[in-house]
Amino acid sequence: MVQTTAKPKIETLFLELPTTVKLSVTQEQFAALAASNRELQLERTATGELIVNPPTGWQTGKQNSRITGQLDRWEEENDRLGQVFDSSTAFILPNGATRAPDASWVSQDRWDTLTEAQKGTFANVCPDFVVELRSHSDTLKSLREKMQEYIDNGAKLGWLIDPKNRTVEIYRLGVEVEVLQNPAELSGEEVLPGFVLNLRRVWG
Repeated sequence: MVQTTAKPKIETLFLELPTTVKLSVTQEQFAALAASNRELQLERTATGELIVNPPTGWQTGKQNSRITGQLDRWEEENDRLGQVFDSSTAFILPNGATRAPDASWVSQDRWDTLTEAQKGTFANVCPDFVVELRSHSDTLKSLREKMQEYIDNGAKLGWLIDPKNRTVEIYRLGVEVEVLQNPAELSGEEVLPGFVLNLRRVWG
């Protein structure tokens, strides 16, 4: 008769980190963390700092779905122009940061130049178009830094949408940021030809 010794149960402990403590991870470690924590939206800065974003509340989730829904419909009508991605999609930017915009679009020409390895788990590309939707836990400072990072890494157009104050900051390559107060709609300009975001659906 073979006797087996039961393995002792390992107690899981949760470590609470103050905001002054930063954790740095490699790209490989980040990918492993993201795979094990799919309920969280994780990001990584260009210097390797891990950023943990909690799940959004129902209001932000609803607003974000209305943005991506309109983008999806535009993509269906213009399926050869590029690829639309939602907030669960992260990209490795040229500066090494791994970022997950709330909505994004990559032109088909640029997407097709990527190898299968470059597409990988997190595609090695900065989207041509990005949207950041401010939630109650977001600071404008951090979101503005992210928007500028997208532009610095190759994005051509970006929208920072703040539902609380009903403002939109428009980021363009080589142009000063434009601020709109309570706009009813936004144009995709030459980056997303023919796309118009109905902001009444987002504000409401």
